[in-house]
Amino acid sequence: MSRSSHFDDERGGGHRLLRVGENIRHALAGILSREDLQDPDLEGVSITVTEVRCSPDLRNATVYIMPLGGNGEQEVADALNRCSRFLRGQLSRQVRMKYLPRLKFIVDASFGEADHIERLLHSPKVAQDLERRDDRDEEDR
Repeated sequence: MSRSSHFDDERGGGHRLLRVGENIRHALAGILSREDLQDPDLEGVSITVTEVRCSPDLRNATVYIMPLGGNGEQEVADALNRCSRFLRGQLSRQVRMKYLPRLKFIVDASFGEADHIERLLHSPKVAQDLERRDDRDEEDR
């Protein structure tokens, strides 16, 4: 194994995987914005594609999505998984690849985690700790 490929593996993928994932993300966002899907769970739902992670062999792609407003997240992900063959066909017209990866849609949990961290940082307990730290810093001056 070359040194550069070992470095790419440690980061979770090389530039090629990131570039391919971003191309797929951009194309899927365009497809989903046209609302051509005939699934009742997707009617009138605006969907954000936050990230696409491809497997190293480019045969599988995990698509992280979030419906606008965060309502019915799992239902939307399930509906997109049901429509994945159609979406893959639409995608093949826009992204040129030898093999187009199979798509698996998952709700992006990073928004919920960010809200949780924000609430923790603004909690009275953390604010109290920060005040103590500021008092100690002033005493040291």
